[in-house]
Amino acid sequence: MARIAGVVIPTEKQVQIALTYIYGIGPKHASSILAAAKIEPTTRVKDLTEAEENKIREIIDSEYTVEGDLQRLVANNIKRLKDINAYRGLRHKAGLPTRGQRTRTNARTRKGRAIAVGGTQPKAASKT
Repeated sequence: MARIAGVVIPTEKQVQIALTYIYGIGPKHASSILAAAKIEPTTRVKDLTEAEENKIREIIDSEYTVEGDLQRLVANNIKRLKDINAYRGLRHKAGLPTRGQRTRTNARTRKGRAIAVGGTQPKAASKT
């Protein structure tokens, strides 16, 4: 059970894939970490030695911002945009796409479920 950057990474997976379970490390960073540590990317996590795990830990701690620190940084950046009333901050406040996508159609992930407008639904029975 390897624990790197406060995350238990899966033991049955290859190291290159398992490192991507850490927030802030994607496939590109994972491969560069393994190249710096001189570890074969196809090695399974369970087959890593303690020294190799420590080497990966040291590289991540010294060169990368991951997990809680990165999440805090992102949240602070969004909060700053909201506080100064930047356009992107206003989009974050409204729960709309921030990067210029169209919203007349699509954008359902950000906007949530569509609400019917215009009397197409049957009226609820009123109490009289």
